Amino acid sequence: MFRNIIDTIRRDIQAIRERDPAARSTLEIVLCYPGLHALEVHRVAHWLYRRRLKLLARIISHLNRFFTGIEIHPGAQIGRGVFIDHGMGVVIGETTVIKDNVTLYQGVVLGGTGKEKGKRHPTIEEGAVIASGAMVLGSFTVGENARVGAGAVVLDSVPPNSTVVGVPAKVVVRDGQRVDKLDHANVPDPCKQQMSVLIERIQDLEEKLARLQAAAGLQQTNVS
Repeated sequence: MFRNIIDTIRRDIQAIRERDPAARSTLEIVLCYPGLHALEVHRVAHWLYRRRLKLLARIISHLNRFFTGIEIHPGAQIGRGVFIDHGMGVVIGETTVIKDNVTLYQGVVLGGTGKEKGKRHPTIEEGAVIASGAMVLGSFTVGENARVGAGAVVLDSVPPNSTVVGVPAKVVVRDGQRVDKLDHANVPDPCKQQMSVLIERIQDLEEKLARLQAAAGLQQTNVS
């Protein structure tokens, strides 16, 4: 058991060294990476949670959040080689399952959509990357090596090897091929679109009013 713990910590540190170019040494990672701290403390809380010491597990989880800014319910199942980059504001719900080699950025929420019982949080398959501020809400699966864009709100399953963006999130890349013409450099402005519709409507009404006024003036001339 002790050897498994050491192997897991080593794998978590290795994941940071592989994925974060700012990581200069193992000592720096051990001392200065709150994502690593949060994961290792969570593993203690999860061990207690599985042995029905749930109150103690929740207290440890609460302290973990206080010191790291990362909230992980002790019931969440998290694999090895998971990298929580920066991590402030990350929330991971009770029935969440995170497989090996997943990357989460700051502000990610892996949550539920209501007060349903049982499995109500997502399963994140191996190699997935969830970018800053994304919300993955519900009991479904984010497939292997999937990418969730920053700020996306994911409400349905994400296929493996695909990229989803938007609110609600839509698949824009699958197996390396684009599936729509989304151009992030020219994202449409919905306010501008609505204003254009209103301006066109006003112009149409003004033209109709001008024709009615002209017709009324012609009738008045004929009566005179």
